[in-house]
Amino acid sequence: MRWFPAGEGQTPLDRDEARGLRFDVNTRGELDELEQINIVEALLWAGRRGGADLDLLSPSGLCRLHQRMFGDVWSWAGSFRSTEKNIGVAPHQVPGELKKACDDMAWWIGEGAWEPRAAAARYHHRLVRIHPFVKGNGRHARIVADLFLAARGAAPLSWPEDRALYIGALRQADARRYGPLEELLLRGGPAPISR
Repeated sequence: MRWFPAGEGQTPLDRDEARGLRFDVNTRGELDELEQINIVEALLWAGRRGGADLDLLSPSGLCRLHQRMFGDVWSWAGSFRSTEKNIGVAPHQVPGELKKACDDMAWWIGEGAWEPRAAAARYHHRLVRIHPFVKGNGRHARIVADLFLAARGAAPLSWPEDRALYIGALRQADARRYGPLEELLLRGGPAPISR
């Protein structure tokens, strides 16, 4: 496999992680296409299963979805990362932090702390901040949020095309300033419930 350095805003792979690629590819475009095909197949699988059966509020369910999204392309798909990255918690913290995020989301919904779209935006942020997998965390977290909402008959979040704006809003949420992220992702839907 050719070595493809990470683009802006992407998580870099080390050489051992890059060896997990199941295909020989010559360009970043070929790799992107393989991943996209796998993601489409995962969405079809998720659509057949329905939201309740996906178990999007457990670490095992999140790992299963990641494996479905990337397992045809990467051998380590669906497994927690074991290396430090340019984003995310330390690798040994991933299981505990992911369990806390799942439990918090279940509480937010069960107690009505946030309407579903606002809760999904915050859950998305937590998954990205934890960065449980080697690669594909942002795509995984966006799909988790939208599948969660679809299972509840709610509109999907509004994912911006402006990557810099999106990353800036995520960074503000890292500092517990959620307004910009919610404003960005909740456009066209109901406003969050005030606390």
